[in-house]
This record gives sequence, C-alpha cells and structure tokens, in this order.
Amino acid sequence: MTTTIGIREFSRNSNLIQNYDYIQIEDKKTHQRKGLFVSDKYADMVKKLLKKKIAADKQHELDEIMQFAGSMKIKDRFKDLDGKELKIEIAKARCGM
Repeated sequence: MTTTIGIREFSRNSNLIQNYDYIQIEDKKTHQRKGLFVSDKYADMVKKLLKKKIAADKQHELDEIMQFAGSMKIKDRFKDLDGKELKIEIAKARCGM
C-alpha cells in the first residue's frame, strides 16, 4: 500500500510508515514532491537499485569526459608540469620568453 501525505503530517506521526510500503511526501501548498520514505522491508532493495543507478550515472559522465581524452596533442615541454607551472610556461610563451 502507498499514500501521499504532507510534510507536517509525517513529522507529527512518523509511525505511518509501518502501515505502508512507501509514503510519498509532498508540499501541500505547492503540490511539489519532496521525498519518498520506504518501508524497512524494501530498504535494502531500494539501496541496491540506487547504488546501481548512481554508479551508472557516474560512468555515463566519465564516458562523456573520456571521449575527449587524447584528442589534443600536448607539446613535450608541457607534459610533466602541474597547473601552476603550466600557467607560467604559457605566459612565457605568449611574451616570447
């Protein structure tokens, strides 16, 4: 069983979670969904699903970034420099030093 309740109603009576599989929390004024409380018997399953989803999202972001990896050639004189040293060398190159 499921239900939708307001934030205040849930804070006043948090024992409602025992009667439902999950409770959707919404702001009664704006009718915006604020969260979802899941019964303890489904908590482990939801955690596993969320971990998979988060890992997939991170991998997708990494794949988008990595498609550009190696697409630029770096001159040998810049290869082993950290960020600060790289800025200095670029400034020197612009000034003709």
